[in-house]
Amino acid sequence: MDSHYRHINSNGLGHNQLCGMRSINLLVVHCSAVRPYQTSSADEINDWHKNRVTHGIHWKGIGYHYVVRRDGSIETGRPLSEPGAHCVGHNKYSIGICYEGGLDNNGDKADTRTPAQKQALRKLLEELHAQFPKALIVGHHDLNPSRPCPVYDVISEYRDLQP
Repeated sequence: MDSHYRHINSNGLGHNQLCGMRSINLLVVHCSAVRPYQTSSADEINDWHKNRVTHGIHWKGIGYHYVVRRDGSIETGRPLSEPGAHCVGHNKYSIGICYEGGLDNNGDKADTRTPAQKQALRKLLEELHAQFPKALIVGHHDLNPSRPCPVYDVISEYRDLQP
């Protein structure tokens, strides 16, 4: 992977860390559900997730492995060696990728990906597909229909990268 990835974890494990014993069969795309004038960096999402409690369990930090910013930069979150916390029932064998955006100025669902984001997201998925060629590329809503995240058809957009 390229040097445009920024590592936020303090434990020294980054995007080059092997998944260890984890078997990856899903690459799950999410949106951060923020408006165009709001930000959602990996650091910010890490803080949001640290403050989240689900079913009485405190999250240990960012649940995604990657965050794609509007300018096309890619930030790393949770190490690939650790299961994510991004898609209930699928975290053990998936990699979570979140792009900044997903809402318009009024707070309505919208595909707000910038050209730079689209390009960076595709490149990241191409690299992950090369590393995990049997992994399906899906949107969060494909695994959990009650979630409108992300707000575009991931399976169709990356049909050429599917196993």
